[in-house]
Amino acid sequence: MLSLHTNSAGLTIRNNLASSNAALSTSMTRLGTGYKINSAADDAAGLQIATRLLAQTRGMSVAAQNTQNGISLMQTAEGALQEFTNIVLRMKDLATQAADGSTTTSDLTALDAEYQDLVKELGNILSNTTYGGEALLDGGKLAGSVSFQIGATAAETMSVDISADITKLKDFQGTNASDLTTSGNASALISTLNTTLDDVGAARSKLGAAQNRLTHTYNNLQNMQTNTTDARGRIMDVDYASETANMTAKNILMQAGTSMLKQSSQMSQMVLSLLQ
Repeated sequence: MLSLHTNSAGLTIRNNLASSNAALSTSMTRLGTGYKINSAADDAAGLQIATRLLAQTRGMSVAAQNTQNGISLMQTAEGALQEFTNIVLRMKDLATQAADGSTTTSDLTALDAEYQDLVKELGNILSNTTYGGEALLDGGKLAGSVSFQIGATAAETMSVDISADITKLKDFQGTNASDLTTSGNASALISTLNTTLDDVGAARSKLGAAQNRLTHTYNNLQNMQTNTTDARGRIMDVDYASETANMTAKNILMQAGTSMLKQSSQMSQMVLSLLQ
């Protein structure tokens, strides 16, 4: 039907042009940003899932760094206790030598002089071993239970507690170290030093086990982070091949629609030709 007042074809073409223009704009935005979801309107559910995955990924990234910091902290403490062990072994050598009946009074004096210096160094290690400027052993972080955040949720923590072992080492250094001024003292100290070696060994064992656990935790976090990032990418990232083809199609529709809209505007001229 030819009508002067209503151009049905033009109205239809304009509606299709508006739809094609919106789709073309969406395609261009996706190709420009690299994301197929640029606002909640694009995919509300997908955006919500992707946001949760991003929060998890970022949390795991920080947690992975936490595990490395925790390992470094415990390596520092374990290194100090390694030297503590070396000193106690030397003290035991001195005590064993001093306990022998052939040792003279002058020998005992010399042996005790070295022994007392080693006792002081044990105290120095306990008091002055630090990590990041903060004490670790006596009165420091490891004087109580330490909790490490090893995951993206509040429940994912790991506790390390060598406080009881540190207390035993402190007690030995402070009150039980005695001296080597007599063979009797030296003989008694051999057993005490063996016990101290057991105590420092227990502390080092706990630190070593914790370091191994944190290493496995780090590896697992890296694995989860990789797969979670992939999952988010499948939701958020645009498929350039598919979207480029889609943009080309919408662009052609826009050009064709524009051309047809121009043609439809000429239909009213046909009405005038009927009146001539």
